[in-house]
Amino acid sequence: METAFRINETSRKVLLGFLEKYSLEELNKIPEGFSNNLIWNIGHIIVVQQLLVYKLSGLPTMISNEMIEKYQKGTKPEHNVGQEEVDEIKVLLFSTLEKTKHDFEENIFQNYIEFTSMSGFTMKSAANAIEFNNYHEAVHTGIMMQIRKFI
Repeated sequence: METAFRINETSRKVLLGFLEKYSLEELNKIPEGFSNNLIWNIGHIIVVQQLLVYKLSGLPTMISNEMIEKYQKGTKPEHNVGQEEVDEIKVLLFSTLEKTKHDFEENIFQNYIEFTSMSGFTMKSAANAIEFNNYHEAVHTGIMMQIRKFI
């Protein structure tokens, strides 16, 4: 699992780069032909990791229900995000990852509700979810790389 966590940390550093490079206006811009923006993708990545690893393990998430409702699968940006929320997302990028690493080392993930992703990958454990999450983050990072060409 050490490699999976190192990959996830690298992914999160790339996401942090987006937060630091682009203005609030650019983070919120939805280019023509897209259904979301840079900040939505980053929020979505955080939410999905928490749902896949913690919620499906029957454990509480580190994020609010409001954040889940705003960024979960099937949502889209409804309004511009302010700087306070960007700052919260920036903190959550790494605090959620660090807690997940710690909790995995502490072996707290004892139960898991089997789940099959839209891509057809079936997760049977939190470890599977942690590994699959890297694929999910890469997909959304790719989308963000496309979006940035149009902002």
